[in-house]
Amino acid sequence: MDPKVSAVDPSRSTNVPPPQWTDEKSSMNQAAPPPYHDMSYQGYPQPGPGYPPQPQYAGAGYGQQPYPSGQQYPGQQYPGQPTTVTIQPTVYVTRAPLAEPVNDYLGYSIFTMLCCCLPLGIAALIYSISAREANLSGDRATAERSSKLARTLNHVALGLGIGLTVVVIIFSVVTSISVH
Repeated sequence: MDPKVSAVDPSRSTNVPPPQWTDEKSSMNQAAPPPYHDMSYQGYPQPGPGYPPQPQYAGAGYGQQPYPSGQQYPGQQYPGQPTTVTIQPTVYVTRAPLAEPVNDYLGYSIFTMLCCCLPLGIAALIYSISAREANLSGDRATAERSSKLARTLNHVALGLGIGLTVVVIIFSVVTSISVH
């Protein structure tokens, strides 16, 4: 047997810690920290107050009236006393739909999508739906912006559709005349 190759020693398993292992953390050759001394400012100036004293306003502080001695503050319960839980209703604030909604050009968008230019018609349809949703949520600025963009996309799609139709008609007329 080759002296460099040795059999596996079960006592040297990788899953078992070495025998000299202890549960104590190693000090890593560092000295222990110095003991804690409260307010030890040796060689440094003593700290002053962090904030100047605050003025007292009309009573116990910030306009509050002091409670007579022997009474507890509201909301403070002592052990053994019944607790009162007050549940307040949740209030949701929503915008109402616009009284005068902005035009959303939904029909125009569907027409240009089906009859003129599909890609621009789809984009116009998306902005038309966005304008309609903004109208229903009461957001006039978003409704106007989406409506204007939908109208512009619809006009471009209609112009491309009409232009393409005219080009196809002219091409078909020219090719039919040249064939005869």
